[in-house]
Amino acid sequence: QVQLVESGGGLVQPGGSLTLSCTTSRFTLDYYTIGWFRQAPGKEREGLSCINSSHGITYYAESVKGRFTISRDNTKNTVYLRMNSLRPEDSAVYYCAAGGAAYISDYVLGRRPYDYWGRGTQVTVSS
Repeated sequence: QVQLVESGGGLVQPGGSLTLSCTTSRFTLDYYTIGWFRQAPGKEREGLSCINSSHGITYYAESVKGRFTISRDNTKNTVYLRMNSLRPEDSAVYYCAAGGAAYISDYVLGRRPYDYWGRGTQVTVSS
């Protein structure tokens, strides 16, 4: 299975901002729906956001809506997650995932699994 590569994690103070990147050198992300997830110790993986492959349609979980923004730059083969107004409860390992072309609702509702995953990048929100 081809792995994606996340970067941009680190330590940030509450209220601060951080931008994560997701890319791969093995294939183009243009044809994939990309999702962002996070998992904190002792908690289940949480879906945060996704962006579809063709029209830039996006989805946000209620926990991050209004604070996080997903975007893609196909010329750089990169998908971003800009995170603003970070809170301690946002601390987690953040993962990106790529899935073949499908209705974005299929990914949002968990009807279609993602095909490729990254290894994650740690985000710690603490003073």
